[in-house]
Order: sequence, then C-alpha cells, then structure tokens
Amino acid sequence: RSRTAEIELISTRSRLLNKMLYKIAVCALIAATHGAPTLDAAATVSDGHWGSDELLEAVEHDAPHGRELFPMLIRAHKVRASRDRARSASHTADVARAGEPMMSIGDKNPAKTLEMLQLNDELNTVVKSDSMCSRRHAMARAAGLAAGLAMAQVNKPGFAAATKMVKLGADNGQLVFVPDEIEICKGDSVTWTNNKAGPHNVVFDEEAIPEGVTQESISMDGLLNDEGATFTKKFDVAGSYAYYCEPHRGAGMNGALTVA
Repeated sequence: RSRTAEIELISTRSRLLNKMLYKIAVCALIAATHGAPTLDAAATVSDGHWGSDELLEAVEHDAPHGRELFPMLIRAHKVRASRDRARSASHTADVARAGEPMMSIGDKNPAKTLEMLQLNDELNTVVKSDSMCSRRHAMARAAGLAAGLAMAQVNKPGFAAATKMVKLGADNGQLVFVPDEIEICKGDSVTWTNNKAGPHNVVFDEEAIPEGVTQESISMDGLLNDEGATFTKKFDVAGSYAYYCEPHRGAGMNGALTVA
C-alpha cells in the first residue's frame, strides 16, 4: 500500500508540473505575440508565490483592448498579501491562546507594497499611453522605483523633468538654431548654448506664445558673447512658442518650441 501511494504521489506531481510548464509556455507565447513585457513566470512559480490557478489567471488576462500588460505583478502581491494575512491571523490566535500581550499585525512593509503597485501602473502607462510625455514620465518613475527610490521621491513634480539642448549658430557658422524646432513636456527646460557666429540671444515673439505667458518672463535680457555661454529657461505652460535671435533675425535665425 505504501508503494502504491508513493507512485500515485509521483504521478500527481508530474501532472501538476506539466500543467505549470504548459501555462508558462502560453505566457511566453502571449508576450512574444503582443510584444508585451512580462515577468519571468518560471522564477515566480519557483519562488512559491503562485499556484497553478494564479498563473493561469495571469496568462488568460489578455484582451485585445484595455488589457493589463503587467497583471502578474499585481497578482503576486495580492497572493502574498493574502497569505500574510492568513499567517497573521494564525499567529494572533496562537498568542491569544497563550495569554501573551497582543500587537496589531498588518503587512510587514505596506509602503513597499504600494511602491510595487505604482510600479505596475507606471509600466502599463509606458506601453499603453498615446502621450509621449506620459510615457516618458512613467518610465522615469518606474526606473526610480525599480532602483529603490521611495514614492515620495519619484512623485515630485520635477523628478521626470528633462533639459533639451539647442545650439546658437551651426558648427559651420551658419546663422541658425540647431535644432530649430524642438518639443518638450511641461516642466522641462531648454538650454541654449552660444556656439558659432555670435553674439546671440533668445527672444520670444510676443504674438506667438501661449496666453498668460509674458515675453519678458521667458526671453533673454542681454546677449551671449562668449562661445559656450548658456541661457536656460523652464517651461510650465503648454502650447506653441516662436522665438528668434535678435541680432540675426533678418538673416532668418528663428526657432520654434512646442510644450506638450
């Protein structure tokens, strides 16, 4: 009887293993077909965080529109949180029976759980959003969270801000902005560097800037005379901006800026 039970146990384990391997293969196929990033399913199963039912739910969570591209991350945390609550309840009952002082037991690290949930949301935004700025900001926050930064840090308004560089005068001495058209996101900055054929400056056309923005607040007062000298301005109002180099406007030294 012992030998028979052992054979049945081995057979059962073999069927479960084959079932899991099949689901992992399906998961890999979905990731390859849709080009969607996914977690390493094999590692997740081997860590013991999922059973076969949880894995199947994550694999089958695939719809043509509005599907969550990173359901595994959320599911893994839900499963772990559920098991932690079960352990906490069991521990509380044991302590009560022993007559020991009781403490409130919750998630071991709720802040970390919230960070991982936000990471999941940011990754989905990177893949699904139609907005370049939304994707870029989400990618920056996701990278920060993955690197171990706290939510308070990555959610600061300027965390994902970038700076675009523009040359004043081409390397060959031509009187142009290089590049002469740029696009940035709200909260980003632009740095203009005096390159060749100076002096130069940056003056915005008061007839071609967003409503509520004044020419004086974003234009230069003087000139950049030395090569390598810079002028930097941050832009917080979305819209289209036109600007020019005052000394060389007649030569066609004009630029355009779009803030999304």
